[in-house]
Amino acid sequence: MAERLTARAALAAVAESFQELPEPEGPPAPPDGPLGWPGYDEARARATAATGETESVVCGIARIGGREAVAVSFEFGFLGGSLGQRTGDRLAAAHAAARERRLPVVSLIATGGSRMQEGMRALAQLQRVAHESALTRAAGLAQLAVARDPTTGGGWATLGAGADVILGLPGAQIGFAGSRVRPADADPAAYTAEAQLAAGHLDAIVAPDALAGTLGHYLALLTSPSAEPAEPPAALGAAEPPATGWAAVQGARAATRPRAPRYLDAYFETRAAISGDRCGGVDPGLLAGFGRHAGRTIAYAAQCGTRTTPAGYRTAARLIRLAGRLGIPVLTLIDTPGAANDAAAEHAGAGPAIADLFAAVATAPVPVTSLLIGEGGSGGALALAAPGNTWATPDSYFAVINPEAAAAILKREPAAAEPTANELRLRPQDLLDLGVVQGITAPRD
Repeated sequence: MAERLTARAALAAVAESFQELPEPEGPPAPPDGPLGWPGYDEARARATAATGETESVVCGIARIGGREAVAVSFEFGFLGGSLGQRTGDRLAAAHAAARERRLPVVSLIATGGSRMQEGMRALAQLQRVAHESALTRAAGLAQLAVARDPTTGGGWATLGAGADVILGLPGAQIGFAGSRVRPADADPAAYTAEAQLAAGHLDAIVAPDALAGTLGHYLALLTSPSAEPAEPPAALGAAEPPATGWAAVQGARAATRPRAPRYLDAYFETRAAISGDRCGGVDPGLLAGFGRHAGRTIAYAAQCGTRTTPAGYRTAARLIRLAGRLGIPVLTLIDTPGAANDAAAEHAGAGPAIADLFAAVATAPVPVTSLLIGEGGSGGALALAAPGNTWATPDSYFAVINPEAAAAILKREPAAAEPTANELRLRPQDLLDLGVVQGITAPRD
């Protein structure tokens, strides 16, 4: 189990300063709340005596990593960090303050869900919180969440899972179902930060002593909009384009050819990853996140030379839409023999995932720059390509289909793959002549 801090201790662990927001105005609560729940007022009084808080959440303006943010921190010791009417009042006021001051929102969550003693009045706060979060999102402001122990129920399904970047503490209980309402035979390991990361619902698990620095890093990257497109990275491999189509294919498939991690390391001074498609999947062959290049933030989605799965395409689409909301230009690195085409990929929605990524690129409100760094296999590669702003390295190729498959479709012998590659005009210089790419990048001097 992760260490359970009080709301103010959690704030002190990540913020250099904190100023609490004023208590929102509202009508006085009736005795024992909207349901007249016997003993509810006494339970609240005991919670206040034990924690020093008058509600389950503390909200204010914090400075984290030198950046101002509206911070929300849950006090689990106050009725299990549950959400009630006054909790909703405070959360709504916090989001309103974020929009008024143009600040990101950082939520440090530790909650068991909605407050039973307030019945449906408490549950309805989830709609209210979701509405406020949507308004903040529409205002182009970043929302970060830290899932502490536990983060369950509506708090997870709104402030947590609805955030742009979601971090978890090691061993934290995270899930919609709290520990007392899960099926008796449920595997407890499924409701952990580690399981949620593996399923694509968290971006990272961060140790408590690294949390302040990690939040500061994300805040610095996510609050730096820029209108200028990303410049394509310099080539890291071959300096000259290949003589033949087959040579282009062989060069792009060479084990020694530079892959996406090398390009990202060379291009960015620092970067912070996002992970997962928020639909139950992670593709380790698709890297995504935000980095600092030449003093400004660039978002990136990079294929690593493997077949991209539906989770990979959904993660890339998520990245591009997030960058669009935050006003951050995007760089995509294209390198795949094609989309995953096995039965599992079809069950997971390969076609819809690729269609969604095409739509995200086509409608991005920020400039997208693409660089073909290796194999460009059919629509599975084209989905990441920016129309009118795609470049190629000398050791790459782009084809409507790989030459072996093309030969098979044309009912040619397997040995015909080589001449078929030449006919497909898939070399970088061919792509330039055809107007598919804007240029061939050269190694930097």
